[in-house]
Amino acid sequence: MNNINKKALIFGITGQDGAYLSKLLLEKSYIISGTSRNVNSDKLLNFDYLHIKDNINMHSVSTSNYEEIYEIIKKIEPDEIYNLSGQSSVASSFKKPQDSFESISLGNLHILEAIRKINSSIKFYNACSGECFGDTDGKAVNENSPFKPCSPYAIAKLSTYWQVKLYRKAYNLFACSGILFNHESPLRPKGFVTRKIISTAVKIANGSNEKLILGDLSIKRDWGWAPEYVNAMWMMLQLSSADDFVISTGISSSLEMFVTIVFEKLGLNWKEHVIVDKDLFRPSEIQSNRGDSSKAEKNLGWKAKYSISEIAQSMIDNEKKDFRQ
Repeated sequence: MNNINKKALIFGITGQDGAYLSKLLLEKSYIISGTSRNVNSDKLLNFDYLHIKDNINMHSVSTSNYEEIYEIIKKIEPDEIYNLSGQSSVASSFKKPQDSFESISLGNLHILEAIRKINSSIKFYNACSGECFGDTDGKAVNENSPFKPCSPYAIAKLSTYWQVKLYRKAYNLFACSGILFNHESPLRPKGFVTRKIISTAVKIANGSNEKLILGDLSIKRDWGWAPEYVNAMWMMLQLSSADDFVISTGISSSLEMFVTIVFEKLGLNWKEHVIVDKDLFRPSEIQSNRGDSSKAEKNLGWKAKYSISEIAQSMIDNEKKDFRQ
């Protein structure tokens, strides 16, 4: 089907994934509308960064408000809806578990219910998370692996996964979940550990005497490249029937390895600049996770290409550019 004049509505459009997804869909000739809790207060820096700000129709919508969601879907009449909204920090979810559950789980349910009542032919993508699997003990997990969430964030995300399953079966909606493992880019906020590492390391390389303060360096994560992952989101909605997919690289690397790679690329020895602070350790931590995206490769033709070294280099290059500016 030709994508000309296809309409997409993206809830939570201002974050990393929303910006890259918007860029991808614009390249495919979509008309894009996006929501944020308060458009006037958002600086929309991610859109400026990708030079797409003038091509997005923005609307202020709170996903905790069902009426607002209902009205915007009815007004836009989208062909596809992507739900990327909700609190996105695992660490923050321990501090405000109620806020996390409401923004993630209740918001997703509101969207599904509005689609059911307005137009059940709208295709829906839900941003689920590899965090739902918990600690995979070094093993690669797939769509049939058991879920063992160990954070309020993961519990909320797992709730959205089952919501999608229910609405797909009970109401025959085209609804799918992308179970995405960690994916990074220059658009990651500095509160996320990869961007925090890159930002601080670049400052140190430019003469700063500050120290990089981190938590547990032994944790291992399956880190991918965000622009590749949003492509998988779009691919899921182009299938003839809805399904759920694990999206990952299949390779797990320790935080210490990521730190080492970043500092070495800047000609530095990380051990001279990093302090481990046990206060930054989480109450419940995933020591290791890794995904198996064989199903996505078979059914979508999708496979991660960027290595952790390439991800680090791209983020360093962009951080240097920002630093000079």
